Amino acid sequence: MGTRDRILDAAAGLMRERGITRTTTKEIAKAAGLSEAALYKHFTDKAELLLYVLRERMPGFARVDARPGAGSVEKTIAELTRATVDFYLDALPMLGSLLGEPQLMAAQRESLRKYGAGPEHVVRRFADYLRAERDLGRIAADADPDAAGALLAGACFQQAFLRYFAEGPSAKPVPDETVSALSATLIRALDVRG
Repeated sequence: MGTRDRILDAAAGLMRERGITRTTTKEIAKAAGLSEAALYKHFTDKAELLLYVLRERMPGFARVDARPGAGSVEKTIAELTRATVDFYLDALPMLGSLLGEPQLMAAQRESLRKYGAGPEHVVRRFADYLRAERDLGRIAADADPDAAGALLAGACFQQAFLRYFAEGPSAKPVPDETVSALSATLIRALDVRG
């Protein structure tokens, strides 16, 4: 395993266990068996490291082929729903500590913006996919992709939160029946045709 992968694995483990606000780059470097200077040869700062942990060590959009016009819209929405619920369930212990620290939240927000990232991108990714499918005539012409994206992302977050709240850090995945019901409701509302 390469140095970069060791850093990402160590960061993901510590951030899930302690949250981002209580995890330092020094601790991450130590857990990876490196100096802090070696960590900074691969990542500019903790925000960039978090961004790559979220992208490369957690389930999410990257595991779904969401190319407009490719495959079934229904199947893609179902897969995006599952991936998003799983992502939020994994991200909650990492990012939840920011909610109680307004100054740290503001700093993290600005750091992520510097990299063109942030939680609003989940809604935007859903909306962009749905807009493209609408333009291809595969969902209703009067569908509102932004509202549908916000509704689905919000429902996914809520289900992940409820599961994490009920079971804590060792929470099992949100049941398939729940995920299927969320995606099926959106599919009906969008009058999916492809």
